[in-house]
Amino acid sequence: MSTPIFKVIKPGLQTTVQDLGRYGFREYGVSPSGAMDPYSLQMGNLLVGNELGEAGLEAPLIGPVLLALHDVSIAICGGNLSPKINEQEVPLWKSIVIQKGQILSFGEVKEGVRSYICIAGGINVPLVLNSKSTYLTGKFGGFEGRALKEGDILFGSPFTRRNRQLHTNLIPEYTNPLTVRVIIGSHKDKFTPLGFETFLTEEYIISPQSSRMGYQLNGPKIEHSSPADIISDAIPLGGIQVPANGQPIILMAEHQTTGGYSRIGTVISTDIPLLAQALPGTKIRFKAISLQSAQNLLIECRNQIKCLYWFSRS
Repeated sequence: MSTPIFKVIKPGLQTTVQDLGRYGFREYGVSPSGAMDPYSLQMGNLLVGNELGEAGLEAPLIGPVLLALHDVSIAICGGNLSPKINEQEVPLWKSIVIQKGQILSFGEVKEGVRSYICIAGGINVPLVLNSKSTYLTGKFGGFEGRALKEGDILFGSPFTRRNRQLHTNLIPEYTNPLTVRVIIGSHKDKFTPLGFETFLTEEYIISPQSSRMGYQLNGPKIEHSSPADIISDAIPLGGIQVPANGQPIILMAEHQTTGGYSRIGTVISTDIPLLAQALPGTKIRFKAISLQSAQNLLIECRNQIKCLYWFSRS
């Protein structure tokens, strides 16, 4: 049964429905999309009693104003955009009950950049290619393939549960400057030794021209050993392209599936959530690690989330 749970009074900057992404369709040019910060989305779902991959709302910088149409448990995780219920501040990383008629709103950005609003019972939107995620570039998925707008009604299967809170050790710190770990490659021959040295020792700044598709960085030029262009190649999440101007671009959740710029490295999966919470103007340094180390970190993170999930069910 589908029940109205929220009415959008103000949509915020670009509030979208996102789950963990749409996989298996890159060969057709379909980006995975999904939450920019999958860790925050999963923790929010865990706190309200959903499956870890259930869709929630991703709200960057300016959050929405939502009128509750039903009593329901919610959890707000990720960036701190000063959430309030009826003008009273509410905590992040904790499940709370919002009652019918109350208003959820957001204020100034205190930390991070993207808040995730997870709703007990999930959001009822159609599955498109096995996902509820909004693919803004493709204009499909999520809520009619677009960001929310005034007057939209969100439906779900709402329920309430006792409040649960995430241990402080599990709450990320969003720092500036930020050190991002990378695996070097896959076009090593396209860069000079000086280019690699610049990449791994200099500081870069996230440009305001960044988006869900990619983060443009400004900083010292990375030197190529040959023309920057390559025969179009598959692009992974976190891939770092370096066009002819020597300024790196980090490909994020809604990245294109192929690209013709050489890549100097790839941000490891466990650092993507921290990168997703970095504001324009954040200073970034890169640190190279081995593929084995990256895999070990990913396994450790996934095992931790699985353990938390099963403990929350007990």
